[in-house]
Amino acid sequence: MNTRRALNSYAKVSCEANIGVASPHELIQMLYDGALQRIVQAKGAIQHNQVGVKGKKINETIAIINGLRENLDLDNGGDLANNMEMLYIYILSVLNKAHQKNDIALLDEAAQLIGNMASAWREISPSKVTESSL
Repeated sequence: MNTRRALNSYAKVSCEANIGVASPHELIQMLYDGALQRIVQAKGAIQHNQVGVKGKKINETIAIINGLRENLDLDNGGDLANNMEMLYIYILSVLNKAHQKNDIALLDEAAQLIGNMASAWREISPSKVTESSL
């Protein structure tokens, strides 16, 4: 068996198992982490001139950010939810530009913004996060 395929299979099963038992707070953290991992992979793809991989990884990151954005509670989240939506929209535009221009610096900018959000998310008490607040 191909070692790379075995590792990918293990990672997929491990991730699916974690999703099944994760709290809402942990799920959001997993999404941030997944977005950051895909940005790193996209940067590597640019460096190795792997256009297809770059596109796939940036598109996966965009899908994650869109998922986070679509699940904001704009009706009850007040200014915080609105500000997060604006930040997500900005990150999406940065990712699109990075994709068009093969620009690692733009990927770094998106990663920094997502990393800051992930750090702030880690500081939130998991007991304050419920499925209805996502």
